[in-house]
Amino acid sequence: MDIVRRNTDYAARLMVHLAKHYGNGPISTRTAAAEEQVPYQLACKLMQKLNNAKLVTSCMGPKGGFVLGAEPSKISLLEVVEVIQGPISMNRCVLNEDACSRKTICTVREKLIDLQKIITKGLAAITLDELTRRGRSNRNTGKRKRIKQ
Repeated sequence: MDIVRRNTDYAARLMVHLAKHYGNGPISTRTAAAEEQVPYQLACKLMQKLNNAKLVTSCMGPKGGFVLGAEPSKISLLEVVEVIQGPISMNRCVLNEDACSRKTICTVREKLIDLQKIITKGLAAITLDELTRRGRSNRNTGKRKRIKQ
């Protein structure tokens, strides 16, 4: 099971793309989708969801497209995740106390709640601005950070 689903990853890429071009006018969905390797039809649906949530604003006309609904430093990765896939939950018992009759004696639930807080706090702390800076530094050095496994 993925915590961040594929569609959410695509939406995050589209949002980072808009953040990179923040202040330079609207970006068409077709352009953003092509440059971020997101299927165009899916990109249209994702942008509609982001627009409904006011994370982006639609601009009509021949040079229309989308712009961010706020400065990149004001939009968190958590907001994007929640708009596209809803709240992240380690387990249904974490978001709904009535989901389990063992809640008062379950030691696993307590740890899942701790993990839930860490994930939520971590995603809330990551802004689009940070993600655009990170992408620029990777491109400028020509190196990508490797994650040790």
